[in-house]
Amino acid sequence: MAPTPAGDRRTRVHVVSDVHGNARDLARAGDGADALVCLGDLVLFLDYADHSRGIFPDLFGAEHADHLVALRTARRFEEAREFGARLWAGVGEDRVSVIERAVRKQYAEMFAAFPTPTYATYGNVDMPPLWREYAGPGTTVLDGERVEIGGWVFGFVGGGLRTPMRTPYEIGDEEYAAKIEAVGEVDVLCTHIPPEVPELVYDTVARRFERGSRALLDAIHRTRPRYSLFGHVHQPLVRRMRIGATECVNVGHFAGTGRPWVLEW
Repeated sequence: MAPTPAGDRRTRVHVVSDVHGNARDLARAGDGADALVCLGDLVLFLDYADHSRGIFPDLFGAEHADHLVALRTARRFEEAREFGARLWAGVGEDRVSVIERAVRKQYAEMFAAFPTPTYATYGNVDMPPLWREYAGPGTTVLDGERVEIGGWVFGFVGGGLRTPMRTPYEIGDEEYAAKIEAVGEVDVLCTHIPPEVPELVYDTVARRFERGSRALLDAIHRTRPRYSLFGHVHQPLVRRMRIGATECVNVGHFAGTGRPWVLEW
């Protein structure tokens, strides 16, 4: 990475989200930047573009992954859960232990790829209790917290809101709103999920509205940050729009693009 900013030199930050197992590109994501910001979802449970990749197909095969994706895409979530439960019933080991072991393997690779310094928050498919074991001294994990980078204040809020998908780090609306409130007024508001705006939460490939945050949208109107940065929606209807004084940017599905979004000031 570039040297620490000094004097009036411009600051360059690279931002990624939804890494989903792409350690190869993650290792280069900070090249030329003063810092890397990661907005979560390091884990790859199932790649919707390539059903042979991820924890689920590693355990049950691509054919079963095809069927699970078809059920979820059709929003047949209860059938998807029942199908998954039947598969897991055939595994001769506790489900939680199997998943945690697979996630630990991915985290070891992901966190080793983070450059110094990295500022990161959790996505909805992440397992926050494990992060403290893998985050090295060059990685700062923030959730409902603020940090200064190059004279600008960045606020971080991780996780997602509750959905029928029941991913690991989904929390209630009140808890999420409290973290937004704790961050307060910042220059750059960094979250995993987008504000609750139809154009920003609709996924054109999954053909569904993902959950965005009304509390985040209210905070954007109230505190007017320069930027609101987020991920979560892999193929959004709109990747960028202004809300009042704030530039709202989906920083991309890094697993698919391998390219960070660049912020300079």
